[in-house]
Amino acid sequence: MNLAFREAFRAFRRAPVLSALSVTTIAFSLFAFGLFGLVALNLRNALQQIEDRVEVRAFVAEGTSPEATSAAVGDVAMFPEVFSVRLVTEAQALERARRELSEFEDVFEAGILPSSIEVRLKPGMRDPETVRTVARRLEMYDFIDDVRFGEEWVENLYRLRNIATGAGLALGATFALVAMIIIGSTIRMAVLARAREIAIMRLVGATDGFIRAPFLIEGLIKGTLGGLLALTLTWVASEVSARWVMQVQWFDSSMAVLGVLAGALLGLVGSALSVGRHLKKV
Repeated sequence: MNLAFREAFRAFRRAPVLSALSVTTIAFSLFAFGLFGLVALNLRNALQQIEDRVEVRAFVAEGTSPEATSAAVGDVAMFPEVFSVRLVTEAQALERARRELSEFEDVFEAGILPSSIEVRLKPGMRDPETVRTVARRLEMYDFIDDVRFGEEWVENLYRLRNIATGAGLALGATFALVAMIIIGSTIRMAVLARAREIAIMRLVGATDGFIRAPFLIEGLIKGTLGGLLALTLTWVASEVSARWVMQVQWFDSSMAVLGVLAGALLGLVGSALSVGRHLKKV
């Protein structure tokens, strides 16, 4: 194994320009992947903030006793989908309307807003079907006049999240494939450049595993260096964006480490595929 590492590092010294070009090419491929990941992370957070506002509002009929509404609030709080529930009285509804819609203050002078039960759902239970299920349960109470939750808005939000997830997986797989192809191409050039050396090693009894090991280590190192450089470039891009365009959330430490490890893995896999195919031709 020590010999394999020495051979891998010797390949870097033997062709420093080609090695630097390979690392840079891998880095820019992973940089595109990192930029997309950064966009996906911030889009997910933005959608999560919007999703946190999903709620079901049940309007209570006029003249309903406080005991009945309090009992209903207690019942609704026990629903497995419910994160929180609160009763908004007529006075509280009127005060909030005047505060949030001050330009229409004259409309609320008569104090006609009904009390309501406002229900917020748990994370992971805000899809349209679950929201509709909770709304139907609320409609079963005799004193509930109307239940609203912005059905079309919830469906559009959930559809947008599904599209973003699908696009993220597809583009992520594409960028990963491009990185593997680039890494495989650089390893292929290294195999062909050392064709005579590999042939001599075979004549003296070297196994394919022994010949393959330095190339795999070389791919692993290039992938790791490319991942580190791509992470640095992504950080620079996020800082530039934060200064001149908009504030963005950076990857946490675990995601950053995972990105570098992904580069190393892509380097290893790309090398393995390329070496396995091209050693047969040497």
